[in-house]
Amino acid sequence: MQPAELKAASDGAWALSGSWTVHGLGSWPTQLQTLACNSGPQVLDGEKLEAMDSAGAWVLQRWLSSHDASAKPEHWPPRLLALLERVAGHAVEPLSQPPRHGLLERTGRSAAAAGEQAWALLHFVGEAAVAGLGLLRHPRRMRWRALLRQIEIDGFNALPIIGLTSFLIGVVVAYQGANQLRHYGANIFVVDLVGYAMLREFAPLISAIIIAGRSGSAYAAQIGTMVVTEEIDAMRTLDIAPIELLVLPKLLALAIALPLLTVFADIAGVFGGMVMARSQLGIGFHEFLARFGTEMQGPTLLIGIGKSLVFALIIALIGCFQGFRTRGSADSVGRQTTLSVVQGIFLVIVADALFSVVFNLLGI
Repeated sequence: MQPAELKAASDGAWALSGSWTVHGLGSWPTQLQTLACNSGPQVLDGEKLEAMDSAGAWVLQRWLSSHDASAKPEHWPPRLLALLERVAGHAVEPLSQPPRHGLLERTGRSAAAAGEQAWALLHFVGEAAVAGLGLLRHPRRMRWRALLRQIEIDGFNALPIIGLTSFLIGVVVAYQGANQLRHYGANIFVVDLVGYAMLREFAPLISAIIIAGRSGSAYAAQIGTMVVTEEIDAMRTLDIAPIELLVLPKLLALAIALPLLTVFADIAGVFGGMVMARSQLGIGFHEFLARFGTEMQGPTLLIGIGKSLVFALIIALIGCFQGFRTRGSADSVGRQTTLSVVQGIFLVIVADALFSVVFNLLGI
């Protein structure tokens, strides 16, 4: 079939030829905008018209309506003439715009979506807990190679960025403290400042935020891609539990890696504080470590490690949960990956704030 074509004849009529179908129109929907016709009835010669479907009839009718014209068919096959008349009987209207919702309705929709997502997260946590209990009853089902590989990716490979960031934070904390403490002759208390700040707050929090952006996003992207490529459906068809295969190794690996990364961040941050204390306050390494060993008790370190364990569970669960919520396309993978990072960091900060309130009430 020939492609669609429309030409003006010498007698003022318009000659249609070719195939006016969705496949034969080509660029004619755009080209028709450059053609002008008079208002009123227009003679349309369909002698050379090969085929037409509803798409072609709609394009032709829209062109006529834009010039306040109407069709006057001549030499049209009866079947195509009936189609043109049917399309002409319906007004050519612009595409409807999505309705605009008011502030109250948008707030309600957002609240309902947040509630639905919270319920889905609770259900996902329950499934992970059940899978974990099943793994405890049958330890041989644990995929140790995947666990060790995940520890390497989430823990060992993150050491450089965790160490550098913690070192610089230790430098900043000691520098800001030195500016204030030197005015009161309390230089030695910079040790307490760096120790408590790094061990209780900054080391576990900064490590968790970096891991949320690094590993949490990777979890969501990996699982989301598997959802889009229907690998998750294939696992369920083969009676393989996706949570046991994909979630539990990541959860256990991060629960092991993040506390160890927090200890490494403690060491790097305290070392940064030692360097700054020596250069700004004249406190030597030996004096710094002596004061640090006296003032920093074991519970201070354990508080930071305990917080990091909770942060690890939050990051792993949120990353995997958002990955499983991917639907249909690569765009959804990117959207859920972004959500996993945002929600992971937000919930880590919320958990850290709750820890601070509880510790204050308990006098810890």
